[in-house]
Amino acid sequence: NGYYRSRWVKCIYSSRDFSDMVYVDNAIFNKDVYRQFNSTVGYFVGYTAHGVYNAERFNNDTNLLQQMRTSVER
Repeated sequence: NGYYRSRWVKCIYSSRDFSDMVYVDNAIFNKDVYRQFNSTVGYFVGYTAHGVYNAERFNNDTNLLQQMRTSVER
């Protein structure tokens, strides 16, 4: 009983030189992804009303967006 909030961040790749690496950052509430950043897309995407609100807010923050875009390099 209660609420469940989590976040998982992954780097997904299949080549030995990491040239195809994708950085994915998911925000999850009650086992449903509500917001995601994917380095191949390059910006945040919201999947619920709250996620869309946060995605728009994060996408308007140029410093945060640049940090997320360069995360695949780290």
